Amino acid sequence: MKKLFFIMCLVSMLAGIGHAQDQGAREDINLSAMGVIQPYVEGDTLAPAHPPIRLKSTLGMGLYLGYRYQLTTNGAVEANYSYSHFTSKFSAYSAGTFNARVYTGLQEATGAYVRTIPFKKFNPFLEGGGGMLFFTPIGPGTTTYDTEQTYVPTVLFGGGIAYQLSPSWDLRVQYRGQIFNTPSYGISRYNTGRRYIMSQPAIGLAYHF
Repeated sequence: MKKLFFIMCLVSMLAGIGHAQDQGAREDINLSAMGVIQPYVEGDTLAPAHPPIRLKSTLGMGLYLGYRYQLTTNGAVEANYSYSHFTSKFSAYSAGTFNARVYTGLQEATGAYVRTIPFKKFNPFLEGGGGMLFFTPIGPGTTTYDTEQTYVPTVLFGGGIAYQLSPSWDLRVQYRGQIFNTPSYGISRYNTGRRYIMSQPAIGLAYHF
């Protein structure tokens, strides 16, 4: 419920900014298939986690929903929601050796500013912003049951190309990156003390109205 409230507030805020800037602005909504790629992480030996943790996540898949409100010809604000799933694998190979898997449902609630460079039917764009990520353990596939939902702030950046198929539709291909601290799922020994970049390549369609 808190996540839904957060997303609704984010969308309302961005839409409100757009109306204040330009009553004639255009809107679009896009739905994309998305991959989730996370790097291998070695825990910081100086962090409170002991023994040092190794974190490796499987390739994730999900859906990404975005809403844009055009402020100017080249500038827009955007609200994003996505859902994906993957498995996080934690391991340690010193005192207190253990291996654990956490099957995760990841939800995103972010906002961004988008800068577009129109070029005929091709419209390259760059974006930057931030928000929250919610990591929720899912029973089947999770080998440890003292985990809990973890939410972390994230910095969003990326870019892509929107190819105009018609005045109302475009094909959107993009790369989205998220920078955040690795999740611990409420368990202190899973804390790597590291920050990393999660990559989210996406492809989908956008409808303008």
